[in-house]
Parts: sequence; structure tokens; C-alpha cells
Amino acid sequence: MMRDGPSRCYYVMGVLACTLAGGCAVMGPRASYGDKPIFEEQPIFVSGEGGYHTYRIPSLIVTPKGTVLAFCEGRKNSGADYGNIDILLRRSCDHGRTWEPTQLIADHGENTIGNPCPVVDRKTGTIWLLLTGNLGDDSEQKILKRMARETRTVWVCSSSDDGATWTTPVDITAATKKSEWTWYATGPGCGIQLKDGRMVIPCDHNVAEPRDIRRSHVIYSDDHGRTWKIGGIAGDDVNECQVVELTDGSLMLNMRNYAKGEGRQNRRAVVTSHDGGVTWSPIWWAQELVEPVCQASFIRFTKRPEFGKNRLVFANPASTKRDKMTIRVSYDEGRSWPVAREIYAGPSAYSALATLPDMTIGCLYERGVKNPYETITFARLSLEWITNGADSP
Repeated sequence: MMRDGPSRCYYVMGVLACTLAGGCAVMGPRASYGDKPIFEEQPIFVSGEGGYHTYRIPSLIVTPKGTVLAFCEGRKNSGADYGNIDILLRRSCDHGRTWEPTQLIADHGENTIGNPCPVVDRKTGTIWLLLTGNLGDDSEQKILKRMARETRTVWVCSSSDDGATWTTPVDITAATKKSEWTWYATGPGCGIQLKDGRMVIPCDHNVAEPRDIRRSHVIYSDDHGRTWKIGGIAGDDVNECQVVELTDGSLMLNMRNYAKGEGRQNRRAVVTSHDGGVTWSPIWWAQELVEPVCQASFIRFTKRPEFGKNRLVFANPASTKRDKMTIRVSYDEGRSWPVAREIYAGPSAYSALATLPDMTIGCLYERGVKNPYETITFARLSLEWITNGADSP
């Protein structure tokens, strides 16, 4: 049974560029939009470097002190979704312009620990990181067919110092996974904290009987991360998902979609909740959000009245194959997406979005030349760049 977490393993591979005692200072006012739009990018994880064959599954979050945290999986020996896989982190104190050396956050030896999904408790400042794991030789197909030696397990660790150090991961499988569920994944991407303090983590799972069914769900905590509960389950043929709180207090879950048929295939699936994620509406399909059956990222960017407009931001490979990483803006709480701009035309796949302290947008995404998994690249974008000068926060 894979139940005990690894020994405390938050050491740093190299010398830190910023002080570890309290995080990074928030770096000044909003970005200046008067001169030129902002588009900057750099690879921050390069496959084949740093002792890992492949880096995958990006996740991105900004702490209350302004530190940018970029997580990913480090896959030791191959690009496969199972095997020796660790959780890694790089921190930035200057809105993603420069990055500290890589930290090893979680290592289960030869086994898999992955699917990073962080959430910030803005009432306490604690960063919670939800993860999922399995034995290294248990592939997804073995787990789905109940041929694996063990099943998927759910873990949580936390940081109270802006991601400089982390607690040992704790197994919370019993509270967050039903016995009939086979495959299970947290995120990937990020969780959110609602106005009432509830922290919500988007997840997905499979049920084997009477047929293998993919479903999205959430887990949540109402006690600042001390305990976690299973929330509502969305409809069939969906899995990896991201959640946003809408201005009316409802939640919107945007999901990777496997459904077939006209108006459904290669379109993002969407549900809403009016009870904090305890139950979900029937699925509808967002016709503007073309996808190749892939993870996507989805965040709240601004709200009225502070920023004049309500804005949601979405990013994914806007194609029926994994290329054309595109970022979009909605002004009507996700009902339509009138603004779209391509970030990268080539091979690209998973992504994560975050609002940076200067009101630019960070997009951490898988990008390559021959395939999407050659780098994880960080792009810093201004709203003015995304909208070709038509809008600024």
C-alpha cells in the first residue's frame, strides 16, 4: 500500500536567488500600457535537462505576496504518464522575468506523484498543493482495467512561506475518492478560493462499471485545508477541468470533452453550480472553444467595479490537434469569447494561467518544435497585446 509520504524533501537544487524568509515583494503598480503591448516568453523547464527525460503538466499560481509559483511533473526516465515522476517547482520574484533554481517538492521514489493543483488560502496565506499518485509500474490502462497492483491515491501538502519550503505530502484518498472510482486526477491547473472562503479543487475520475465512464468532479475544504470533501460530479465523457467563480457567486466548470456528435465533438464542455460545487447543471458545449481533446486553462482576470469590466481568460490548443496555443477573453462570464489571439502556432498542449501582480497575465504551457513536450514555456502577456490594443485593465 502506498500510504506513507516521502521524507521531507523540499531541498533546492542550487542557490536561491531570493530570500526564503517571507517570499517576494509585490513588484510595483500595474504594467504600463501606454508604450507598447507586452509579450515576453522563455522556456523554464527543458526536457532532457536537470536529470529528467520530460517535463509535463504545468501549473501556475501567484501568492498574496506576489511570488509566482510554476509547478510541473518531472518524468525521470521517459515521457510516459507513469513511472518515476516527481513534483517540481520554480519561483519568480519579478513577475516571471527571472526564476529561481528548481525545487523538488514531492518524490515517491520509483513511483508516480503528479497532477499538481495548487490553491491559495488568502485568509491565512497558506498555499495548498493537491496531487495524485500511483505505483510506478501501474499504468493508467492497468488502473482503468483493475489490473494494477494499487489504485490512484490523492495527496496534499502545503507551504506557509510563499513556496520556499513544503510539508510532507499527506494521503487524503479516503476522504476524496469513492471506492468504485478507478482512475483519478487532481487538476491539473489550479484551484480557487470562493468569496465565502471555500477552497475548490477541480478533479476527474473514471468509473469502470457498467462501462468505463469519464467524469469531472470537485473536492473542497471549508476549514482552511484541514479536511477535504467530495463535491458534485458532472456528466459523462469529460475529465480534466478548471473552475471559476462567476460574479453572481455561481461556479463554472470548463472540461476536456470526449463526447461525439455534431455540436459536441472537439468542443469544450461546460457546467455550472449554484451551491458552491455540491451539484452541477447538465452539460452544454461551448461552440467557440475548439479543442483537440486536451487539458485547458481558465481563470477570472477582472471584475467590476474595480477594473471596469468582468473578464474571464481561457487558453488551449485551439485546434483539433495539439497545436495553435491560443488565449481568449470573455466579457459576459463565459457565454461568448469574442477575443482570441494565438500565442504559438506550433505543437502545444497543456497550459496554466495566472494574473500577475502588475495585471499582466502569465501563461505556462507545453511547447515544442517536433512535439509539444520539449519545453514548458512561460509567457507574460498584457491584455493590450491579447486584444490588439482594444482593451486594457
